[in-house]
Order: sequence, then C-alpha cells, then structure tokens
Amino acid sequence: MIDQKVPDFTLPATGGQSFNLAAQAGKTVVIYFYPKDSTPGCTTEAQQFRDLHPRFVAVNAVILGISRDSLKSHENFKTKQALSFELGSDSDEAVCNLFGVIKQKMMYGKQVRGIERSTFVIDANGVLRREWRGVKVPGHAQDVLDYVTTL
Repeated sequence: MIDQKVPDFTLPATGGQSFNLAAQAGKTVVIYFYPKDSTPGCTTEAQQFRDLHPRFVAVNAVILGISRDSLKSHENFKTKQALSFELGSDSDEAVCNLFGVIKQKMMYGKQVRGIERSTFVIDANGVLRREWRGVKVPGHAQDVLDYVTTL
C-alpha cells in the first residue's frame, strides 16, 4: 500500500464528529491503531501523541487514534487523558481490515484476534507514505513526528 492512494473512509469519532479521510485533503494524516482504551501501553502511546500534538499541528498534520472500542469508551479515555485529538471507533473492523492491522495474538496464553499496534502516515494528497507495524511505544510518537516533518 505504500505510495498508493488510501481509499476514502468515514468513522464515528469522539466529540460527536465523524472522521472522513477525504475531508483531510491538504493535511498530513497520522493514523495510529491501538488495541484497547485505558490499558497501560495504549495510555502511554496516547499521552505521547498528546504531548507532541502541538508540534504535529504546526506541520499541518492531523492525528487520529483508532481502536475497536465504543465511542463511550473513547470519550472516557479522551477526557481522562486530556487528549487534544479525536479517537475513531472501528467496531465493525472495516478500517482495521483496510490497513490489515487485525492479527492473531497471544494473550495470557490464549490465541485472540486483536489490533496489532500500527501507525500510518498519509500525505496531503491522500497517499500512504510510511507505516510502522508491531510498534513499541517508547519514543514512537517522536519517530512519527520526525518523519512527518520531512514531508
């Protein structure tokens, strides 16, 4: 999918909004997929994107966090962590499948289907420019910002 236009999609998002990819034309879009609201790794990742958010905005970038959690769960997570960007609810996994982030994972010794922590950068023309899969949280948001500033 790298260097290809990303198909348009719309997701329900926090703040009573819908996130529509095509509506972001002219901006760099950072989409990060995470497994679950209010879990330790996902909280740390969200906090790192939150802390760097003003620097993403300064380079005309929009951040969207996506998981399969409900909007109610997302609203609580966003409020508790004072997130300054929206979270999208992909309960039917349509966008997760578009980006191929649903994987078989081991959790407590059992096979489960879940989101592989992944981040994607889409340029101002809607073309996928970079992806990170199997993300390790420490320093990741800074790595994404460093890449975005090169576009």
